[in-house]
Amino acid sequence: MNYFLKEPSYQHGDAPKIGVILANLGTPDSLSTHAVRKYLQQFLMDRRVVEVPRFIWCWILHFIILVFRPGSSAKKYAKVWTKKGSPLLVNATNQTIALTTKIKKAVSQPIEVELAMSYGNPSMKSAVLKLKEKNCTKILLFPLYPQYAASSSASAMDALWRVLLKTRNVPAIRTVRNYHDHPLYINALKLSVLQFWKKNGRPSKLVMSFHGIPKKSLMQGDPYHCECYKTARLLAEALKLKESEYIVSFQSRFGRAEWLKPYYAEVMADLGKKKEKNVHVICPG
Repeated sequence: MNYFLKEPSYQHGDAPKIGVILANLGTPDSLSTHAVRKYLQQFLMDRRVVEVPRFIWCWILHFIILVFRPGSSAKKYAKVWTKKGSPLLVNATNQTIALTTKIKKAVSQPIEVELAMSYGNPSMKSAVLKLKEKNCTKILLFPLYPQYAASSSASAMDALWRVLLKTRNVPAIRTVRNYHDHPLYINALKLSVLQFWKKNGRPSKLVMSFHGIPKKSLMQGDPYHCECYKTARLLAEALKLKESEYIVSFQSRFGRAEWLKPYYAEVMADLGKKKEKNVHVICPG
């Protein structure tokens, strides 16, 4: 059995190209319990996502989580699912198409763009093979996470390198680590907020909510927490907000361990108690 992936034959004289992989987290292929279970298993078995001893975690995952959670998760996915499928996949596909079109208009050098998910489809393997078939000898991995986190950005890098470990003709690789403070990113957030305010008015409080990660990740050296706060500060400065006019929070806590605080649910409950009548929420992650 051949260890390496089947690749296109090397052709002398073919003009080399640059490939770009837009990487995102992933999504179930469908709303079926089977598809959700398959996705959750791949996602939650990643050591960067769950840092628990394997023996303990495998027992919890296979005998508790994958037994009870797929059904309830499928119902939650159904609430946001569109006629075209998963909104994450639909939007990511549209991003890929839009970027391809923009590059062709702006750059004379041939650049190919593919979409890949760390978990699920389209896989990182399929993206790499498609780029190699197009004779891409250089690949830029662009994880679509503004703020670096081991559980997201690094997982995308891991997924790429797992494919390259089985590749004979390995292309030159570059990766985008983060862009949490890039002027174009901050300006895009600013324009998004201003456009919303133009239609809906300016709030008394703007909540900037980021996806949470376990607090221990921060203590062990993950810069995600700091990069989120820097994004929030730069956006507030761009919008000319006072410190009293915005607040940072973290959402999507999983399990019983302490995650980054303040928790979004608690922030919103507190704002309700304080009778804040006009609150807007943006998720800049």
